[in-house]
Amino acid sequence: MSAIDLFWIFIALVSLQPVISQRMLGAMRQRKIAEIEKKRGSRVILLVHRQETMRLLGFPLMRYIDVNDAEQVMRAIHMTDPDTPLDLVLHTPGGLVVASLQIARALKLHKAKTTVFVPHLAMSGGTLIALAADEIVMCPHAVLSPVDPQINGFPAASIIRAAEDKPIAEVDDQTLMLADVGRKAVAQIRAAVSELLQEHLPKEQADQIADRLSRGEWTHDYPIAPTEAQSLGLKVSTDLPGNVLELMGLYPQPVRTQQTVEYLPRQRSGGDRPPLAG
Repeated sequence: MSAIDLFWIFIALVSLQPVISQRMLGAMRQRKIAEIEKKRGSRVILLVHRQETMRLLGFPLMRYIDVNDAEQVMRAIHMTDPDTPLDLVLHTPGGLVVASLQIARALKLHKAKTTVFVPHLAMSGGTLIALAADEIVMCPHAVLSPVDPQINGFPAASIIRAAEDKPIAEVDDQTLMLADVGRKAVAQIRAAVSELLQEHLPKEQADQIADRLSRGEWTHDYPIAPTEAQSLGLKVSTDLPGNVLELMGLYPQPVRTQQTVEYLPRQRSGGDRPPLAG
C-alpha cells in the first residue's frame, strides 16, 4: 500500500470520526433513557436545547421551543399508555407560546402521573410546560423564570406602562397599538397559567401565582430558584435523580475551539480539603 493510499485512508477516518462519535453518543443516550424508564416504570421524554455555534461566522444560534418540538413531544405523549407515568426532562431557554402551551396541555391531559425534571434551566416557555406537571423536580441550583409575554422583543407589561404613564395625546399610535396587544397577551398568559395550575391548586391560589408570573413583576430572564418557586406555592422538590444528571451529560454543548470549563472528573473524598486562602 502506497503512502498516498494511507493518506487517503487517514483522511476518510478523520472525516468519519464525528459521525461515529455522534452515533456512539446516541446509543449511550438510548441506553440511559431505557435504564431510567425501567427504574421508574415511566416513559421518558427529553426536550433539550443547546446553543449551537456557526464556525464560519462565529455567532451563537440559540435553539428554542418551536412547533416541530411540540409535534414530536405530543406524538410521544400520545404513544404512551394512559396509565404509564410520564417523565419529561427539560433544558431550554424558552420559545413560542403556542408550542409551549400545546406541550403543557398535552402533559396536563395525561391520565397517569407527570413529572418534569429540570437539571439546569427551564425558562419562559419551559416554565410554562413545567407548570402543567403533577410535580416539578429541580436540581438545587436549577432555575425557572417568569412567563410574562414579550412583544417585538420588549416585555408586554413595560409597553403597557409606557402607554399609561403619559397623557394619551403624547403617546404615538404604534405604542398604543402595542399596548393593546400587550394587555391581551398578558391576560391570555395569565388565564393559561391559571388553567394549568388549577389541576392541583385552588382557583384563588392558581390565579395569584398566574398573576405574579405573568404581570412583569420581574425581568423576563429572572432566575426563580427552587426555594422561591416553593414560596410562590408551586409543587417543587430538589430530589433530582442522579441518572437524570448523567443523561444530561450525554447532551454536551457543541465543541468550541477552546474549553472554557475544565476539571478532573472525579468525586472529592472527605479527606480532600481545599487549600486555605492567605
